[in-house]
Amino acid sequence: MDINKRTILWIVFAVSLVILWNDWMVSNGKQSMFSMTPPPKVATVPAATALAPPVPGALPGVGNVVADPSLPAALKSEIITVTTDVFKVDIDTAGGVIRRLELLKFKEPTHPGWLGGCFGLSKECQTNRGSEKNEVLFEQGGGKTYLAQTGLLGAAGLPNHNTIFVAKPGARALDNGNQVQLVLEGTQGGVKLTKTFTFKRGDYVIDMRHDVTNTGAAPVTPSLYLQLLHDGNKPVGDSFFNSSYTGPTLYTSTDHYNKLKFEDIEKGKASHATKASDGWIAISQHFFVSAFIPASTPREIRTEKVATNLYSISTVQPMGTVAPSATVSTDARLYSGPQDEKRLEAVAPGLDLVKDYIWLTIIAKPIFWVMTQLHNVLGNWGWTIVAFTILIKLLFFPLSAAGYRSMAKMKVVAPKMTAIREKFKNDPAKMNQATMELYKKEKINPLGGCLPILVQMPVFLALYWVLQSSVEFRGAPWILWIQDLSQHDPWCILPILYAISMFVQQKLNPAPADPMQAKMMLFMPLIFSVMFFFFPSGLVLYWVVNNLLSIAQQWVINKKLMPDPLK
Repeated sequence: MDINKRTILWIVFAVSLVILWNDWMVSNGKQSMFSMTPPPKVATVPAATALAPPVPGALPGVGNVVADPSLPAALKSEIITVTTDVFKVDIDTAGGVIRRLELLKFKEPTHPGWLGGCFGLSKECQTNRGSEKNEVLFEQGGGKTYLAQTGLLGAAGLPNHNTIFVAKPGARALDNGNQVQLVLEGTQGGVKLTKTFTFKRGDYVIDMRHDVTNTGAAPVTPSLYLQLLHDGNKPVGDSFFNSSYTGPTLYTSTDHYNKLKFEDIEKGKASHATKASDGWIAISQHFFVSAFIPASTPREIRTEKVATNLYSISTVQPMGTVAPSATVSTDARLYSGPQDEKRLEAVAPGLDLVKDYIWLTIIAKPIFWVMTQLHNVLGNWGWTIVAFTILIKLLFFPLSAAGYRSMAKMKVVAPKMTAIREKFKNDPAKMNQATMELYKKEKINPLGGCLPILVQMPVFLALYWVLQSSVEFRGAPWILWIQDLSQHDPWCILPILYAISMFVQQKLNPAPADPMQAKMMLFMPLIFSVMFFFFPSGLVLYWVVNNLLSIAQQWVINKKLMPDPLK
């Protein structure tokens, strides 16, 4: 048994070292040792082809734009930029595609460096610190494809995201107003499609109205599609210790929230609702989301591989029969911005679920609510973490006190336990029997020290996901050297404090009876502190404060609350 324990402990130690080295490589822009694929692929778009009549119900390809031969030769596509107080949006008149969306109130994540410059090992870390570039969601180029497209299906040659549209004159910025509109018109196949984009002050929702006018002599039965395209690459900065989800998500009132993987779409194994009359579709990523919220009418939901390393999620909504000279309209909304719970709840039912707390939502949401109330008073998310950790410690103090008393009893009877092991070392059955009799005689619950930890664990895990998922911590400073609670500690001070506090805690607790286990426990502060080099500093701050409070708590219990025979 001792040999097996040593082997397992050394394997765990070796695997931890390998994982730490791999994460160091990833954080410095190197290829992961666990990745079997080359660096991220560039999402490729098929070459331009003539606009052949689409297969009924199938979305047009994402090829380069081909103008309708009936349009004037002088008609060319252009990029129109609309600017509000929250974002800058580039819309291409070729298809009315949203090609770029820049968030003006959020900066892109940057590597804060190590000890002022990544220990001098990475030029990227030294030059990338302090970037003032804004976060960009929709864009195409540099190995990234992320687009929002709309158009019509149902007959040959209907206007779609390949059609050349004409922009009506009008304002392109809010200026002193509260909203600005962009109107695009495109005629093709005897149908005119008018897209109206409405942008409002302080709002990350883009209202989109589609007016379909039949300019031909025969009735048409079009369907409107809303489509989001995204490449299958991992997000920049994603690593083993700080991994995040990027992929298609959707919600319906019957099937509720569903997360999909690009890998499953690639293999044709993506399982999700295919029909709905409410809900939304989205592309979710760490801290941000872009979601189409169609009108509440029956529609289809589709996911597919569009091209090499390029995938889509879309809805297709029938618009009924449109008689000659008649017009049919439908509204939709596009939210593209931060995963702010209040904003998302106000936009659409279930949209706040993209801020994913996994199975801990029932605990995590109340935790975040309490932290928000603390932040309203303190005004700093770092001090909010400290204050919330204190509240958690006070809440679980009676449970922790019971646990420490149980451990103290175990420490008192430790010599007797050692004597039992020596006496029955060749007879495990009698050893267990004698141990249980000792527990019964001394009134010791062997699980007494573990039970408080087990009860608190769901709360601690939920808090981890709150700190990991909340955009509020992104770019939020604490004090001095911590200027972004979502990034690692650039001077490694918090991880070192964690190691010291964990070492002190171990000294206050009873030492393990197994000498090999005791030696390995001495390595644990070092292993965890090195792991915490790569964790967001907000998470490490929580664990440091938690350890310091645990030390103080244990001292109070030992000095004030522990019965005299156990002190």
